[in-house]
Amino acid sequence: MRAVDIIAKKRDGHELSPSELKFMVESFSKDELPDYQMAAFLMAVFFQSMSAAELAPWADAMLNSGEIIDLSQISGYKVDKHSTGGVGDKISLILAPLAVAIGLKVPMISGRGLGHTGGTLDKLESIPGFNVNLSVEDFKRMVDEVGMSLIGQTAEVAPADKRLYALRDVTATVECIPLIASSIMSKKLAEGINGLVLDVKVGTGAFMKNLENARLLAQTMIDIGTRMNCDVTALITDMNQPLGHMIGNALEVHESIETLRGEGPKDIVDLSVELVWEMAKLAHGADAPSRESIHDTLQSGAALEHFAKTIEWQGGDRRVCDDLSLLPQAAKTMVFEAPATGFLTGTNAQEIGLAATELGAGRNTKEDTIDPAVGLKLHKKLGDRVEKGEPLVTLYVNPSSKVDACTARLEGAFEFGESAVAPKLLLDRLGA
Repeated sequence: MRAVDIIAKKRDGHELSPSELKFMVESFSKDELPDYQMAAFLMAVFFQSMSAAELAPWADAMLNSGEIIDLSQISGYKVDKHSTGGVGDKISLILAPLAVAIGLKVPMISGRGLGHTGGTLDKLESIPGFNVNLSVEDFKRMVDEVGMSLIGQTAEVAPADKRLYALRDVTATVECIPLIASSIMSKKLAEGINGLVLDVKVGTGAFMKNLENARLLAQTMIDIGTRMNCDVTALITDMNQPLGHMIGNALEVHESIETLRGEGPKDIVDLSVELVWEMAKLAHGADAPSRESIHDTLQSGAALEHFAKTIEWQGGDRRVCDDLSLLPQAAKTMVFEAPATGFLTGTNAQEIGLAATELGAGRNTKEDTIDPAVGLKLHKKLGDRVEKGEPLVTLYVNPSSKVDACTARLEGAFEFGESAVAPKLLLDRLGA
């Protein structure tokens, strides 16, 4: 078998066999396939795509390039959630303990933020002492005893994907739905889960800018999961405005804890409940608790103890759940005033996310360091009435924050009109 023949076959639009796909991944993983040939193959896939029959063996080969965590000895249904990324998306911090509170097991391997999107690991690390770098054995023990664990990707999980992503990043092949879907699924299936709920975001603050591509990405991931014996459903959700009010790492932990106390903003509460309900339906089918029951569990504060226990197990200071002042605090706050009177009719969530990055809340490159204390608080949501001169955004800043660059982005991020809009958070649902 020769790589050049496989590249030509894909270039010409033919379907590859499982053995050919496995050969490409294994040869690349063993350094027997040079970067230039894999780059040519990735570009062929970019233009010719992959069928459902090709995607499963491709993802499976990436999955089997490293360690697959075995959770079979742990009782209960193991289920995770994956979000394609957005602004103010702190849902994992609420969803995982809420899912545990209704009896599910949540082994969650998460990522870091890049560009305008935040990362779950960065948020967790703003909790004093929190360690996201557990060994696989500690991760398994924690899922068994606590019901959940939130860690970063280990070097052993899908190493072929890590190398492939680095190559895609420099060969203009990142924006390819089959490659995005297989990358996500190879990492998620390495967790040893029974089920997965996808939150595919669409809008100004998402990587998917239109509903058609969001649906295609969701269905592609569902197809991969189905062929690899994992139950998968997907929600398509709106990311034309940030989730909740807070953007920034410690600020989002603050808002998550408030939500776990039963005091969260409506969009955060609604999406957390909807996703956990989907997780419960994968686990229990028709016997799953109702959406209303899950909502009541969240509002009761029952999930907060599971979050506190997780913080403690992973080396963090669980007292933050009672005393939010223990989270990193910015040196000062500044106010960005509304430039017009009317109803808030549009926001550019990407620009708002980048505005927070200018303050130090995010990264422009993977090497950048994050300031956990800085960020933004949005005082208005789409559809709200706004008066010119009233506070629209509060900036939490430190001396190194680029305040002028932040406010320059905010100036172009809001639209005002004469009539209220009623945004829809849940746009579609796909899967079982």
